[in-house]
Amino acid sequence: MGQKQNTTSKRKWKQLNESERYKIEALFHQGLTPDKIGKSLHRDRRTIERELARGSVEQRDSLWREKLVYFADAGQRVHAANASNKGRGLKIGNDHKLATYIERKIKDEKYSPDAVIGEIKAKGLQFDTSICTKTLYNMIDSNVFMNLSNKDLPMKKRAKKRCYKKVRTVALNNTKGRSIEERPPEIENRDDGGHWEMDCIVGNGSACLLVLVERKTREVIVVKLSAKTQACVIKEIDRIERRYKKRFKEKFKSITMDNGSEFLDMNGIEDSCLHPNTKRTTCYYAHPYSAYERGSNENANRLIRRFVPKGSNIANFTNRDVKRIELWLNDYPRRLFNYKSASQMAA
Repeated sequence: MGQKQNTTSKRKWKQLNESERYKIEALFHQGLTPDKIGKSLHRDRRTIERELARGSVEQRDSLWREKLVYFADAGQRVHAANASNKGRGLKIGNDHKLATYIERKIKDEKYSPDAVIGEIKAKGLQFDTSICTKTLYNMIDSNVFMNLSNKDLPMKKRAKKRCYKKVRTVALNNTKGRSIEERPPEIENRDDGGHWEMDCIVGNGSACLLVLVERKTREVIVVKLSAKTQACVIKEIDRIERRYKKRFKEKFKSITMDNGSEFLDMNGIEDSCLHPNTKRTTCYYAHPYSAYERGSNENANRLIRRFVPKGSNIANFTNRDVKRIELWLNDYPRRLFNYKSASQMAA
């Protein structure tokens, strides 16, 4: 047998098995040293020394003197106990780059765990480790991250889905408004673009946010109003029409809103400010107490609340702050679109 064909070469790390422990016990009782036992089993001396320490128990001889004696079953029992307490290793391992990226996205940029994982896959970002949304939630629950906890999540878990029903079919304060029941099926089914939902977000003060959401692409427009009044709403719609000019009628084919007092001037919203006696859009009003009929609006409002908590004074937010929120909403990856953003869908 040549040097390259020897069978005593050092093998890769492997834990001792029960059979080897009984061999160690027999050789130990023959008086062999750890070095000689290791050579006999093709193991390192330190491996044998650690095993002897692990499986040694105190015994007394006939003169009542204490001494340590190694027993294979004792070593095997300690090994099994340690293995059961060890648990699975963290899947993220030592991938500090991924951990830092997740912490920044959730804590600083207000992303949900699912949005973070979805964006990584959609953009093809490369990390040493790959984890799914469920694993990420479990890791956050277990306080694996140094700078991230459940308190930083925008929503812990989705609550049980509510059963909705119409409380009242007619708004008593808006008997002349065009009901959502008159809305064509293609708008309801989101088959056609250019149909929006509109709502206001209020805070502690007179100022509020006007939020428009396109039903098909979820494109969002957020503007700050000085007051929650019909005049302020119409003034802002006029400003948007001047911005889009001829394209306004195609981009804003219809607007669905609730029966709030600020939206009751249907003619003011529908009539063009650039072309008198011309209709620029069509208004529809949802049923009273039926926010689910404007689901895209409500979802957008919930996302905005990550930046504008309830009770905030909206007057303290600058127009630049509001624009930053709008850009964040339109760049947010959405599972509905396979983690593409509203900006990508509207392009």
